[in-house]
Amino acid sequence: MNIELVVFDMAGTTVDEQNVVYKTVHQAIRHAGFDVSIEEVLLHAAGKEKFQAILDVLQSKSDDPIAPETAKSIFAEFETLLDTAYDALIPKAMPGAVHVFETLKVRGIKVVLNTGYKRPVAEGLLQKLGWEAGKTYDLLLTADDVRRSRPFPDMILAALQHFRIADPKRSAKVGDSIVDIEEGINAGCSITAGITTGAQTAEQLQSANPTHVIHSLEDLLQLL
Repeated sequence: MNIELVVFDMAGTTVDEQNVVYKTVHQAIRHAGFDVSIEEVLLHAAGKEKFQAILDVLQSKSDDPIAPETAKSIFAEFETLLDTAYDALIPKAMPGAVHVFETLKVRGIKVVLNTGYKRPVAEGLLQKLGWEAGKTYDLLLTADDVRRSRPFPDMILAALQHFRIADPKRSAKVGDSIVDIEEGINAGCSITAGITTGAQTAEQLQSANPTHVIHSLEDLLQLL
């Protein structure tokens, strides 16, 4: 099956932002009085839309349902803290990211970025990196652009529809979290690759049954 489109996660996969998002989630939850570790945040929050991520972290610490109002309050502080953190952040491209994008584009394969961030946050990161739509990558999709974020397949399906690719098996998904892999499986991608450069370990990624676990973006070129 020829791959026509690859959907890449951003933070931890193609963008090195020093885990600032999950550090900020951790900070906001701790400020609200919940005793959670950064490892627990990475396990339960990685790759998800961030309100849902906070709710899932809180729920992992309680046998009783968490009131949405509690998560909303923490999410509001998270957004304020994140704005401050991102103002000072200097993100970097993950090793090999731009070369992989260029190689795929030469092969006629579309490069899509997707993320659980809101669109202004994602666009701010890309602007700092100097990555431009139509040049560095072909399309950006964020949690703002779909009704359901990961692990639902809506962002990948929207990318396929955008480029008029009818068969999801002609697509691949690459990400550093379990929900990235689940998103790719739910979309019907023929390749779902977990990458160990970000939030979760190879063992954690393997638990989601990806087609591959890779250790660098360059490894993807061999799969394709």
